[in-house]
Amino acid sequence: MTQTRVERKERTRRAILDAALELCEDSSLVALSLRQVAKEVGIVPTGFYRHFDSIESLGLSLVDESFASLRALLRDVRRDQGSTTDIVDGSVSILVDHVHRQRSHFAFIARERTAGQPAVREAIRHEIELCERELATDLARLPGTTDWSPEDLRILSGLIVSAMVAVAEEILAAAQRPEAEKQIVEKARTQLRMVLVGALNWRSRT
Repeated sequence: MTQTRVERKERTRRAILDAALELCEDSSLVALSLRQVAKEVGIVPTGFYRHFDSIESLGLSLVDESFASLRALLRDVRRDQGSTTDIVDGSVSILVDHVHRQRSHFAFIARERTAGQPAVREAIRHEIELCERELATDLARLPGTTDWSPEDLRILSGLIVSAMVAVAEEILAAAQRPEAEKQIVEKARTQLRMVLVGALNWRSRT
C-alpha cells in the first residue's frame, strides 16, 4: 500500500523522536547532535529541519508527549473513582503501567529534569505544575476540602505529585527487579493514603 506524503512525514518524525530517546539512554539531550539523530534515522541532516527546528524543539516535543497521555489518564481515574483509597490505588496503578509502557519517555524526563537544557527543564517543570493544578481542582471536590483555601489545595496536590514523581523514578531504578518494584508500589500507596487521611482532617485557614 502506497503511503501518502503526510504519512511518510509522520513516520519520519516518529523515527526521529524514537532515535532521540534511544540515543539519550546513556547521556543527556545536551550531548546529542543533530547529525547523530539524522544518521540513526537514515536521513540527511537537512532533513531533520523538515520536522524540528532544533534539538531543543525535539526535546520539547518529547516532554509534551511524555506527559499528555498520563495527565489524561490520571484525570479520568480521579473522576471515575469514589473513595480516596480508590483514587490513590487507581492513580498509582496507572502511573506504574505508564512507566512500563513508556519507560524510555520517563527515563528521558528523569534525566532532563535536572540535567537538561534550560528550555526543556522549564517545560518539564511546567508540565508537573499542570499536574498539580489539575489535581488541586479535583481535590476541591472531595468531602472535607470544600472550605480549603486554593493555597492549601495546591500544597496538598504538590505533595502528592512530588511523591508520584519520586515513585516513577524509583520504578525506573528498580528495572528487572519485580520484588523491589512491588515494595515501591505498596509503600507509595501507603504513603499517599496517609497523606490524604491526614489532609482531610486539616482545617484550612481561609
